[in-house]
Amino acid sequence: MVAIEEALIGGQRALTADEVGARIGVPVDRVLAYRRMFGLPAADHDAPVFTEADARAGELITSLADDEGIAPAVLGELIRSLGHTMDRLVLWQAEALVEDLADRYALDHPSARLLVLDRLAGLAPRLDALLTYAYHRQLAALAGRWDTELASLHSRGAPGGGLPLARAVGFADMVSFTRRTAGLGATDLSAFVERFEAAARDVVAAAGGRVVKTIGDAVLFVADDPATGALVALGLADEFGGSAAAELAGDTRGVTPVRVSLVWGRVLSRFGDVFGVPVTLAARLTDMAEPSTVWTDAETARVLAPDGRFVTRALPSRDAEGLGVVEPYQLRRA
Repeated sequence: MVAIEEALIGGQRALTADEVGARIGVPVDRVLAYRRMFGLPAADHDAPVFTEADARAGELITSLADDEGIAPAVLGELIRSLGHTMDRLVLWQAEALVEDLADRYALDHPSARLLVLDRLAGLAPRLDALLTYAYHRQLAALAGRWDTELASLHSRGAPGGGLPLARAVGFADMVSFTRRTAGLGATDLSAFVERFEAAARDVVAAAGGRVVKTIGDAVLFVADDPATGALVALGLADEFGGSAAAELAGDTRGVTPVRVSLVWGRVLSRFGDVFGVPVTLAARLTDMAEPSTVWTDAETARVLAPDGRFVTRALPSRDAEGLGVVEPYQLRRA
């Protein structure tokens, strides 16, 4: 295990926080704070828990602060975002590898985990390369979206007040998730959730939207314009409303439809999530919606009205917790 760890973390744990701080020119409490921000266990200032790779990471952090003038609070956000994201990414990938080896070699999970441990050092360089590739592609995609959005703002004038981003926001929530998964073992439950997430992500990406997060039995997505959001929402309702849903659920579990919502409005994007009244409204509409349908609000229905690809139907007013009375509409393809 020592050899595997040293291969992954860049050498022996030979440096203390005092030594790292002296090398990179920051107080020792800041070195320990950086460690916590990355999501690593607390350490004493004189404990040899740091490697040469840790020292190089510290140098990168201080250069970001010095060369770019990044404020300490923002620097903390950048580090925490990496720590939080990598923690989830590593767990996701490792568990996927365990499932693969358990299936291929008919192993129990402890045996499969031991086999994954043996292979981690060899897998890491290729996973590193794919991580860098994916990160650069996502940065490029973000740059393209911002360029388009800023050009549009320039042509029509920047908005007045309120939240900064105009987005289509929606949820797709599996119907009766608890009942449908009751009695499933760990392997079957994992496969069930994985198939749902993979299918949902494929639908969202293919239609031009982006998954913000998955919450077990639900997916939160965004799109940059109302029409794209509508295509995403309708695509999700279709995907899980027929034969694809039956296949997702397995031969013995029947169709697993979803309730879907869509709201166009202004949101705040922070910490890899989105916030604002449209998000809350979309969540409430999802709770109200009938299985395999897409529900939206009056304003989004009005915005989509000129687009001949879609039709909306007014539904009876409902009381939405925390929002008062809302006027839902059902969204369908023309």
